[in-house]
Amino acid sequence: MNRCSVYILGGMMFITQLITAQEGILVSKDSNKDTIPFKLTAHNNISIQAVLNQVDTLNLMFHTAANGVTLIKKATENLTSITWSRGDTVKSWGGTNESRNSENNTLQIGEFNWTDISIWENENSGPTTDGKFGPKLFENKVLEIDFDKSILVIHQELPNKITEYENLPLAFENDFMFLEATSIVEGQTYPNRFLIHSGFGGSILFDDQFVQESQLGRRIKITDEQELKDSYGNIVKTKKGVLPKFMIGNSVFKDISVGFFEGSIGRQKMSVIGGSLLKRFNLIIDSNRENIYINPSQLND
Repeated sequence: MNRCSVYILGGMMFITQLITAQEGILVSKDSNKDTIPFKLTAHNNISIQAVLNQVDTLNLMFHTAANGVTLIKKATENLTSITWSRGDTVKSWGGTNESRNSENNTLQIGEFNWTDISIWENENSGPTTDGKFGPKLFENKVLEIDFDKSILVIHQELPNKITEYENLPLAFENDFMFLEATSIVEGQTYPNRFLIHSGFGGSILFDDQFVQESQLGRRIKITDEQELKDSYGNIVKTKKGVLPKFMIGNSVFKDISVGFFEGSIGRQKMSVIGGSLLKRFNLIIDSNRENIYINPSQLND
């Protein structure tokens, strides 16, 4: 099998993250909704332009499994408006690392402006992006991700068009959003819950317990082995295979590329749905993060 080095886009810091990023204070906007254009990158990440401290223009990845703002070292080397106040030890997906922190920044995204933003520095984000931010900046707002129009729309209330969408319940825990989906292998069904993770560019990454219990590595075709890097450059190894059938609500996908860490029980604690699958739907997430409304997009092929 070929081996290659790739990034888990945005970093899987949800495993043992110790830092709590401060989301800042939203000082505008007050209109009923606001539309923010984005670019869907070749790596299935959502890239959005932002302005830091009214000076530095950045491309930030909208990361549904991140709760704060982070910038990568390669980007911070060229910034003129940020001051690093202290460092701290953090635990990420692959190990322990030192990370610098900057307080009291301002951030502008579209018509929205925040003050008192805390920023952490790490190694990796989605290719072509300078860092990432998460849904917590839009706390208590309805989020609409329209992949057909390449826009992120922030609503005060659910739009009427949700009647055209399928409604699925969400579990919202520690700022992470999970939905139920089902894998089908050799005629057997395996329901599981999955973290909605737009920072991961692939389709599905299974948790270790699921892989062990389903014996997935012995029952699907293995196509590749890879080395993945988390946000701080730590390397772990994974396998890729082809899952015969996968169901999200009423939508059925066949021969989906999946990843897993066979033999590394305990490292990967959550299963993940990434950008390659998420882009196949236009998504609306309610303000309480209790429901997600999905409708097949034009990328659903």
